[in-house]
Amino acid sequence: MPDDIIRDPIYFQASDRLRSAIRDGSFAPGQQFFTERQIGERFGISRATANKALAGLVSEGLLEFRKGVGTFVRAGVLDYDLRSLVSFKEKARAAGMIPATEVRAFHAVAVSDLREPVREALRLDTDETVTYIERLRLADGVPVILEFRYLRERYCPDLQRSDVGESLYNLLTDRYRLHVAGADEVIRAVSLTKDEAEVLQAEPGDAALQVIAVGFIGGGTPLWWERTLYRGDAYEFRNRLGPITNPSQIRPAVGTLRER
Repeated sequence: MPDDIIRDPIYFQASDRLRSAIRDGSFAPGQQFFTERQIGERFGISRATANKALAGLVSEGLLEFRKGVGTFVRAGVLDYDLRSLVSFKEKARAAGMIPATEVRAFHAVAVSDLREPVREALRLDTDETVTYIERLRLADGVPVILEFRYLRERYCPDLQRSDVGESLYNLLTDRYRLHVAGADEVIRAVSLTKDEAEVLQAEPGDAALQVIAVGFIGGGTPLWWERTLYRGDAYEFRNRLGPITNPSQIRPAVGTLRER
């Protein structure tokens, strides 16, 4: 019996299920994916709808179409989903890669020593201390992310360097019982400096995506500030946009928090 999909828009639902099949490791990178006919039979939908679902996954960079051969799971590119917070390890494993983390720096910083954009974003008291964490994230041994983070110590007491080599998100939620409510992000294209390129094993001036973010716990309390660099040849950023139903939802661009 087909795994029926009964609500509109049908191809969105088909896309979601097919996307899950890619991310849960059911298909290895480079492996041939379902055909239109197989998708139609599996979900009880038309081949035209199956084609539309496949085309959407190709445009997201999860699949690639090879003329005369078929559709294959794309290899070698990590996916950054702008709609939710997902750990680096989950993203890497979904792409069929082995994740690793190198902790490059870990130490306490007094509020008086922080740059103004960080102090303002975290809304710190004058007597607070933050923990500075610098990490390099690798996929299959290749550096892909360079991360600089300031974490409020009062919410994560007794944090050790050895703790942050694994998923920070899991650490915050499991050990400290914090509800991570989300993050505000500003994304822009940048060129890597000489020092950044050296760490990421790239060339000075190579393209990267910079994300400056403030993470929040319940009640809108800021928990961390981070500046993260994603290698431009290793990452694709993805989002799904809906229609604007209220003109008041359109906001003017805001200035970014920049390094000083």
